[in-house]
Amino acid sequence: MGTLKDRLNDDLHTAMKARDELTTSTLRMALSSVRTAEVAGDEARELSDDEVLAVLTREAKKRREAATAFAGAGRDEQAAKETAEGGVLDRYLPKQLTDAEIADLVGQALDAGGFSSKAQMGQAMKAAQAAVAGRAEGGRVAAEVRRRLA
Repeated sequence: MGTLKDRLNDDLHTAMKARDELTTSTLRMALSSVRTAEVAGDEARELSDDEVLAVLTREAKKRREAATAFAGAGRDEQAAKETAEGGVLDRYLPKQLTDAEIADLVGQALDAGGFSSKAQMGQAMKAAQAAVAGRAEGGRVAAEVRRRLA
């Protein structure tokens, strides 16, 4: 059974053989983050595919934020590099949901849980995040939950 971490390692070796510097450096960074997450806490453990996916999602978000910051500072070359690294990581992430799909899933989750007021925002977010299952950024989901609970 091939895990996501195994796939990352295999793709890293392929990129190294092909002398693809962007992919090689990006996958090394991603695997380093995965290893750091594995040894975090009380004892070292192997991460599940979902946990590796969460690490990759975090790293992709960092790349998007860095690209935006570099572009805003006029450092277009560095912004392009960060965007390219994000593109490499996106190959391993599930397809992101559209705004309409997020609205539909959030609506179903809120209706199923009976959430109707802003006081229930925490529980509503937990239900909405479970329905979306990592296929959309938390900020987009939170905005839809806020809009529905207003």
